[in-house]
Amino acid sequence: MSDKIFNVLFLCTGNSARSIFAEAILNRLGAGRFRAFSAGSQPKGAVHSYALDLLARLNHDTGFARSKDWAEFAAPGAPEMDFVFTVCDNAANEACPVWPGQPMTAHWGIPDPAAAEGTEAEKRLAFADSYRMLDNRISIFVNLPLASLDRLTLQRRLEEIGEGARNPA
Repeated sequence: MSDKIFNVLFLCTGNSARSIFAEAILNRLGAGRFRAFSAGSQPKGAVHSYALDLLARLNHDTGFARSKDWAEFAAPGAPEMDFVFTVCDNAANEACPVWPGQPMTAHWGIPDPAAAEGTEAEKRLAFADSYRMLDNRISIFVNLPLASLDRLTLQRRLEEIGEGARNPA
């Protein structure tokens, strides 16, 4: 099991910021152990410019970043997912496709930075906050002892990660 590379899909409605951040973060933090993907139920068709700017400033290669429909990952020949996480409340409440392989799922809701109002600086801060929240959650996720957790315990831990930012200790 230690040689297995886990496929992880992050879902959001527009696939323009939060799920893109999660894909970039996991591909960096989980390199060699995880392969991340992202998609949206109603993709915007483009990644938000503030999201791309922030990723570039944090030294992420943004060549991967494109807004994708989640049907792409439910189609024949798509990578089989081990985990599927929703990162926005809207996507969590939508009827998702049936994912091949019955992946483990959890909701890790993050406020939508694209909906932030205010000055440009305040809007950019919203993107930075979303990135930070996802970075914290994904850091916990990549450090879980996956090989030693039974499925029920792992499911509980995945749900706790999603609850952590809403209920800080």
